[in-house]
Amino acid sequence: MKKMSVGEFKTNFSQVIEEVKAGEKIVVTFGRKKKVIGYFLPENSAEKPKRKLSILAGKSEVIFEKDFEMTEEEFLNL
Repeated sequence: MKKMSVGEFKTNFSQVIEEVKAGEKIVVTFGRKKKVIGYFLPENSAEKPKRKLSILAGKSEVIFEKDFEMTEEEFLNL
C-alpha cells in the first residue's frame, strides 16, 4: 500500500488513477502528523479489512443441542 499526502495526491491524480487501475492501493494522509483520511482502492479489491467482533472473538464457542427449543417470549424474558 502506497502512502501519499493530499497535496501529492492532487498533483499526481492522473498517475494515481493509473496505479489504482493496475491494482495499487493508495493511503491518503493529511497534516504534519500524516493522519490517514482515506483509502483509494481498486473496485475489485478482494482484500477487506478484518473486523474484530469482541475481545472474546475466537476464544469461545456456543453449541446448541438438536433438541434445543425456545419461544420468542422465553428468549425476550417476557
